[in-house]
Amino acid sequence: MTVVPPAAGEPRRPDGPRNPGDAWVVAPSGEKYWGRFGAAGLLAVDPERGILLQHRVAWSHFGGTWGLPGGAMHEAETAIVGAVREAQEEAGVPDASVRPRFTSVLDLGIWSYTTVIADVIVPFEPVISDPESVALEWVPIDEVESRPLHPGFGRAWPELRKLLPVRPALVVDAANVVGSVPDGWWKDRAGAATRLATRLDGLALDAADLEIGGTEWFPEIALVVEGQARGIEALRAEDRGEELLPAGVVSVVDAAAAGDDAIVAEVEHRVRAGQTVIAVTSDRELQARVAAAGAAQTRSAGWLRGLLDADGGAA
Repeated sequence: MTVVPPAAGEPRRPDGPRNPGDAWVVAPSGEKYWGRFGAAGLLAVDPERGILLQHRVAWSHFGGTWGLPGGAMHEAETAIVGAVREAQEEAGVPDASVRPRFTSVLDLGIWSYTTVIADVIVPFEPVISDPESVALEWVPIDEVESRPLHPGFGRAWPELRKLLPVRPALVVDAANVVGSVPDGWWKDRAGAATRLATRLDGLALDAADLEIGGTEWFPEIALVVEGQARGIEALRAEDRGEELLPAGVVSVVDAAAAGDDAIVAEVEHRVRAGQTVIAVTSDRELQARVAAAGAAQTRSAGWLRGLLDADGGAA
């Protein structure tokens, strides 16, 4: 990787110290890519207005085209944090107004670009807050291709558009997952279920796990609890102290009667809402029932525990 010093036409930054990531990476063939540690952009999706696009100022790289708010990542910064930070700097995206749904990564070896696709949870009006934008607009999805797009975004857009309707959700049989390991859970069922809810918070799934495109997904998660575990609470947004709404948020569903019936009902509800449902249980009879209810996939308790253990520790 070769990093070259600032040159004519490089993206300009607000006044202040230059971040070490603000530099060009030059490929052996001569192509230049902005961001020593890679780059990231935010594709904010508003269900009513479309996606947020930035009309790039003429002096910028591929000036005059439309693309996503984004830019160079900082060292050791995650792509989600970098994309949101850049979108806040360039488009005034408010704190906690978007929730990441999935990412798509273009990895060239010497450089990578991560598109963070995020749902708008709190509607906002973008604000031109630095010199890199001529305009910021919510563009209906069907009209995006009519704009002169930044070449990189233009190449990525067809696949991204295909994935925009996909909304994965996990419906988790808490009793089955908790009971799959003899760790004394029966002494404190509510405590064991609470620990599981905490570990599920922010869970990311590789696209291969879901058998869909993209790179990494942050599904909605419904944890169905029964018996003595009812009444537990998942983490609240204000407890996280984050500037963006977290991915993979967990909702706790109390089973009024039989847990299996509540799981089937939750699957049916989410299927009707257009979500791609993955039901997590090792109960074979229940697996058959959720499949009949429309679950796209059924996964075992061991599968979920494997994902959680890969992040460290045991539930």
